[in-house]
Amino acid sequence: MTDDQSLVSGVIRGEESALRALIRKHERLVAHMVGRLVKEEADRQELCQDVFLKVYEKLPEFGFQSKLSTWIATIAYRHAINHLRKHRMVFEDLPDDERWTDRFINHENPGEQLEAKDEEEQVFKFIDMLPAQYKAILTLYHVDSMSYAEISEIMNMPEGTVKSYLFRARTMLKEKLNKYTESQRL
Repeated sequence: MTDDQSLVSGVIRGEESALRALIRKHERLVAHMVGRLVKEEADRQELCQDVFLKVYEKLPEFGFQSKLSTWIATIAYRHAINHLRKHRMVFEDLPDDERWTDRFINHENPGEQLEAKDEEEQVFKFIDMLPAQYKAILTLYHVDSMSYAEISEIMNMPEGTVKSYLFRARTMLKEKLNKYTESQRL
């Protein structure tokens, strides 16, 4: 029996310590999923609690057809999307003619490290400006290190769409960073 299987079994048996362990193990993932989509702190906290209530309710139905983390992330994503829809948030799409190249910088001295920290903060601000589905895919892929297949399952979209959205999100982010960098030079 895997660690996740024993954890799920413990929660189903009503072991409070197992439930606390499950929440501790996956709270970062849920917070990232919800936090990338929902801006209001109070809403984010409430949604994270609601996600774990839903996980607790549905856990007896979970049959390990996927990883537990993927299943929980799916619940978190859908909960956040439903919240946005309820509050009339509009999802955007982008034209297909966008391009992206990787941007890797190695910072050796303290001045460059400080500049890198400022740039990182700016990157997160720009990520927050992206459409919800792009923020979610960027977070799942780059922060939570999930595969295309896992993201596809969580977001209920074809793997090719996940790759396309990730490409588009990177393109948008690169454009915003380039404009920001150019404005800083002036």
